[in-house]
Amino acid sequence: MSSLYTRSKEYTRSRKAQSDSPPSSPSPIAKTLRHERLSRLEAATNPTTASDSSSYSDRASSRSSAYTRRENRLAALSSRAEEESNRDYKKLYESALSENQKLKSKLQEAQLELADIKSKLEKAAQQKQEKTSDRSSMLEMEKREKRALERKLSEMEEEMKILTELKSDNQRLKDENGALIRVISKLSK
Repeated sequence: MSSLYTRSKEYTRSRKAQSDSPPSSPSPIAKTLRHERLSRLEAATNPTTASDSSSYSDRASSRSSAYTRRENRLAALSSRAEEESNRDYKKLYESALSENQKLKSKLQEAQLELADIKSKLEKAAQQKQEKTSDRSSMLEMEKREKRALERKLSEMEEEMKILTELKSDNQRLKDENGALIRVISKLSK
């Protein structure tokens, strides 16, 4: 029983291998197996005689010529397909080359645009830095001026205080002077 199981297993393996192969010309092993099967089948159905053996050889030669014709057709088809694929490759190469050229030109344009934008950005950054440095210098100058004005203001306020004190002193001295003049005038009468 195990021998039957292994044979059937081998049979399915060989069937799978045959179905996986492409439908091109049969392999030499397959040819010999087919030839053996056909010869066994014909031997079982027809008793071998001299006349039958000649017809058998004719059939075998016609089969082999059919196989060679088939192989020739397949070779011609494969050579045609190869030529078409070569043409296709040439067309594909040319189209890819033209597309590459277009992409290269677009890339160069994009790189130029990128360089232009970078230079504009750098200029804008420099201007902004200059403006901020100008602003900072202007702010410093404004702060200095403000401090100077505040000093002047405080000095003027002090001067105003001194002036008011001097005015009050001056008024007091005038009053004293007027009183002294009256006293002198009374004394001189």
